Amino acid sequence: MIPVKTDGSIQKTRVPAFVFLLGTAKHGLLLLFAGVILLPFVWMVLAAVKDPADIFSDPFSFDPAKLHAAENFGKALNAAPMGLFMFNSLVVVVGVLSAQLITSIAAAYALAQMRFRGQALLFGLVLFALCVPIQVPALPLYIALAKLGLLNSYFSLMFPWFFSAFAIFLFRQHFRTFPQEIINAAKVDGFTEIEIVLRLVVPSAVPAIAAFSVFSVTAHWNDLYWPLIVINVTDRMTAPLGLLNFQSAEGASYGPLMAAATIITLPLIGLFLLARRYFVEGVTMTGVK
Repeated sequence: MIPVKTDGSIQKTRVPAFVFLLGTAKHGLLLLFAGVILLPFVWMVLAAVKDPADIFSDPFSFDPAKLHAAENFGKALNAAPMGLFMFNSLVVVVGVLSAQLITSIAAAYALAQMRFRGQALLFGLVLFALCVPIQVPALPLYIALAKLGLLNSYFSLMFPWFFSAFAIFLFRQHFRTFPQEIINAAKVDGFTEIEIVLRLVVPSAVPAIAAFSVFSVTAHWNDLYWPLIVINVTDRMTAPLGLLNFQSAEGASYGPLMAAATIITLPLIGLFLLARRYFVEGVTMTGVK
């Protein structure tokens, strides 16, 4: 409650010194961590616009008279097909996210709102799948794709990620908070299960979907491990794999290399800025009942 004097004016309260110092220390610690996290990105941007000869001699200096941004970014765009690499990454992240949303929303709704035999076992398997890293099934997946002649294709890049245990768990926790009374009323009105999911449950889960979409797009845009295994032709290289190929071609030319890294990082920053409100809401509110 806000303290009020007898004459109706608001009484000012003095914040204890230790509370003020504790709050200042917390914010200072957060700023320190933020600085440590942002430091590599600051160096990347500075290296992208500086003369390669000055990158390591004075890494955090900035002299507008000695900028080489046009040369570095021009070389990054012309020495390698960065546009093609980014288009390949776009195809992969859109395809993977679409498949994950279709499979995960359906599975999560069934686990959260429907009752059937083996439900607890299936949810246990989902939790178990969360503990299995991609390195475990990588070899059998690669052999299967090689036997089917599907290497060096968009399908081979997307196939291992069509199922997302994390998405099922995240959406299940959110769908459990959806009122059962509304679902029962919809069934009385003649809604099918698909209509209930698409017209009632999914619109209420937009924050959770947005949060997962940011996680998914970021993870698969930056993925290097799996494309490095299944892709060995330039036409299907994703942005990180193309950046690795560009590094091999350019050797130790860090100016153009950091310019290329900046180019492939910008879409992720833009995505987060666009979805930040839904992202924060989805992360903080999912599972709260």
